[in-house]
Amino acid sequence: MKRIVFIFISIWLLQSFATEVAAQSTSSISNIVDFNAGIGNSEGNLALAMNYEFGLGKKKKMIIGIGGRFTSYFGKNQYYVTAPAELTTGSTGLGVIFMENIEANMDTFLIKSAQVNSLNLVFSLGYNLSEKLSLRFNIDVIGFSFGKSISGNYINGSQGSIESASPTPFNLLLTSDNDHGSLNSELFVRYFLNSKWGLKGGAQFLFTEYTTDTEVQQFPMANDRFRNKSLIFTAGVAYKI
Repeated sequence: MKRIVFIFISIWLLQSFATEVAAQSTSSISNIVDFNAGIGNSEGNLALAMNYEFGLGKKKKMIIGIGGRFTSYFGKNQYYVTAPAELTTGSTGLGVIFMENIEANMDTFLIKSAQVNSLNLVFSLGYNLSEKLSLRFNIDVIGFSFGKSISGNYINGSQGSIESASPTPFNLLLTSDNDHGSLNSELFVRYFLNSKWGLKGGAQFLFTEYTTDTEVQQFPMANDRFRNKSLIFTAGVAYKI
């Protein structure tokens, strides 16, 4: 409960800051709501986001933004693997992004029907190629996830067992496998058809994570967190408020 309160306070403070900046320089601020649907390999998602975008520089072509995003992921027969970086790479430093996984440390949790909902604070960067056409990248920073408890097949080599798990409740962006919970990132192109409505298309790289009810993995250390990494192609609409 304390984590949820902290997240909502953080979002409120950042949105208050954005509103204050907007009051001083409305010509460089855009408030945009976008909705998109994505599809991958036996998986997909729906995402709804609201972003405050700030134009930088004399021509306001460089963009930074903050906002919030709700992502609902669903997948069939998805393999979730050992999540913590200290197991996957044997390290927790920033360099884990360049390290190979240690296969001997990787166990698997097979979920026949995965469904994870997440609400996260999102940070974005972009560049306006023209008045109507723009390129954007965004990434979830902190938030929480929820969804129903499920049963899955825990696999350790040739051994297996049926175990229960739920979406990992707390999400936090760190670095690659250091990340915790379910986090979405997106690279897309957006084209505004008029002053209000636009179309967008691109790709999302999405982490979803489940925590088993018990620490089912015991080697080389106890673990209850399992992660799925998904590349999902998306398309959607944007609306400028």
